[in-house]
Amino acid sequence: MRHANISVFIPHVGCPYACAFCRQNTISDTERAPTPKEVDVQLKSAFDRIPERDRANTEIAFFGGSFTAIPEHYMDALLYVAGKYLQKDCHSGFSGIRISTRPDCISDSILIKLRNAGVTAIELGAQSMDDEVLSANKRGHTSADVVRSTAFIKSYGFETGLQMMTGLYKSTPEKDIKTGMDIAALAPDTVRIYPTVIIKGTELARLYEQGIYVPYPFDDCIDVCAKLMGIFADRNIRVIRLGLHAERSLEENAVGGFFHPALGELVRSRMIRDIIENAGTPAVCKAPSRLMSALVGHKGCNREYFAGRGVVFERDDALPADTININGKDFRIG
Repeated sequence: MRHANISVFIPHVGCPYACAFCRQNTISDTERAPTPKEVDVQLKSAFDRIPERDRANTEIAFFGGSFTAIPEHYMDALLYVAGKYLQKDCHSGFSGIRISTRPDCISDSILIKLRNAGVTAIELGAQSMDDEVLSANKRGHTSADVVRSTAFIKSYGFETGLQMMTGLYKSTPEKDIKTGMDIAALAPDTVRIYPTVIIKGTELARLYEQGIYVPYPFDDCIDVCAKLMGIFADRNIRVIRLGLHAERSLEENAVGGFFHPALGELVRSRMIRDIIENAGTPAVCKAPSRLMSALVGHKGCNREYFAGRGVVFERDDALPADTININGKDFRIG
């Protein structure tokens, strides 16, 4: 079984800022934070549903808010409830707890509390490593906070994840690639890439409607994300999410930006196209079944792009599920 999360959303709770792009209840399709009792019911249901042999690959994940900034009594209650369902002695529970939080909400005392409670992974919402972009989007922290907190978390032995956004107000493709390079230099275990979606009712939506914020073209977004995927793949950093989940409320409230239900395949198709281009043509291109649609391209776009240039596309299930082969050389695709 591949790694899985039992996701518990706690929208907005604890976040001290109203970021220009954020309306968290829309992104998570959740209007309010759950009570500890409701979380207990959710986790008990998941525990009973997931076979014992698969629980070791499953984490309880508190997402949607700044977990380390929520009221301490609420955080303690959530950690206590989650702790009931973790692996202990002969108890075949879930493997650990994953949380997301802000780079400026990390301290020694918090990290000790989290480690003692069974937290195994911490993800930081870095969003950008450009201080002008962070300030323009009202993040309330700097790139230096990301560097400091990432090193701090790693020193305590947590799996460390960083989340970044592309196409934010005041950003450019060049700044987004630089953010990717800066994040890769911090050597996190995982990364999430979220192209900006403009949500109705946010500060970003107001700037967009007034013509002050003009996102760069969608094709540039695909190109940027493909390059970022390559940067992280080259450094063995796992990209565990590309783009927001296609929730109905998100689709209903998106007024612009980079939302597409097939974003992942579009980006992987572009990433593979660039690899083939750099390898030179003619070329024999192979992929396992999982990556065949990306190899030939979304709606066959790569096959069309290389038409007449001696490029052959073949299925090869002997390849690892995340790997393609171009002219005998393997390339890992996130």
